[in-house]
Order: sequence, then structure tokens, then C-alpha cells
Amino acid sequence: MSRTLLDQWKDIAYNEKADRGQFQRFWGTYFQIEKEIYEQLLANPDEEVKGTVKELAEKYGQEVLTMVGFLDGINESLKEENPIDTMDEDTVVSLAFDKEKLYKNMVAAKADWLYELPQWKEIYSEEELKRLYKEQKESTTIRKEKKIGRNDPCPCGSGKKYKKCCGR
Repeated sequence: MSRTLLDQWKDIAYNEKADRGQFQRFWGTYFQIEKEIYEQLLANPDEEVKGTVKELAEKYGQEVLTMVGFLDGINESLKEENPIDTMDEDTVVSLAFDKEKLYKNMVAAKADWLYELPQWKEIYSEEELKRLYKEQKESTTIRKEKKIGRNDPCPCGSGKKYKKCCGR
């Protein structure tokens, strides 16, 4: 069984053995490429970009594996996910993305170089962008319930102290 494109991408992108400088250069280059592809996609956000993995790599002037990395990154923001685990370079994939999901996923990934792209301002108003940003940030905030003290009134409404009621 030959390694899938996604496996090959992960071998490079998450290579434990790469030296730090190489690793940083790799991701620095990748993020720049990713940004350029998103600039093009966001310029026509409602146009579905579709083709084989190889065709899309050529369209954006990239190596096939770099395109695989991009497809992996955008997959959860698409209207319909691509079969990234099994695709090869002749698999037809779509980049039709859900704008709101994509923006929120960029925020979740803390990718300010992506969610601050000027193209977003053509798609959403400043208020909408703020709202989406806030919704995303709040969805990942963990709220701790207030702990009930032993001597507090029981939340069941009995009127007894918690320790004498449900806290036993």
C-alpha cells in the first residue's frame, strides 16, 4: 500500500527530525503560499473552484504536496469536505467554502495573516467581522460553573443548606 498524499504531506509538514530553522522556513513559505491562494479565493468568494488536485496545484503554481497541505487546511471550512485521506493527484476536489466557517476557522487557528486579509472587508462589513470574531472566540471560552458552598442554600429549592440536602 503506497502512502497517501496526505501522509506524505504530514511527513514533511510535521517532521520531528527537521532542524528548527528548516522547519520555520518551511512553514514561513507555506503560510505565504496559503495567504496568496486565500487572497485569490476570497476575491471571488462565491465562485466554486474545482479540479483535480494536480490541476489546482498548477492553477496556483504549487507543488502537488503543497496543494494537499492547503486542502487539508481548508477542508473543515468547505461546504462539502473533500476525501483528503484517500485522494491522489487525479481526485477531483472542490474549494467551495462556507465563508462564515472559513473566517471563524481562521480565527480559531489564530491565523491573523488570514482573517485580517483585506478581501474579507469586501465580503463582510466591519460589524459582521467583529461579530463573527467574537462568536468564534466565545465558542472556545470554557466557563466554569460557580461551585456551591456547603453552607449555601441548596439549588434544588428546598430551603435547606446544601450540606444538609443534596450535598450529602
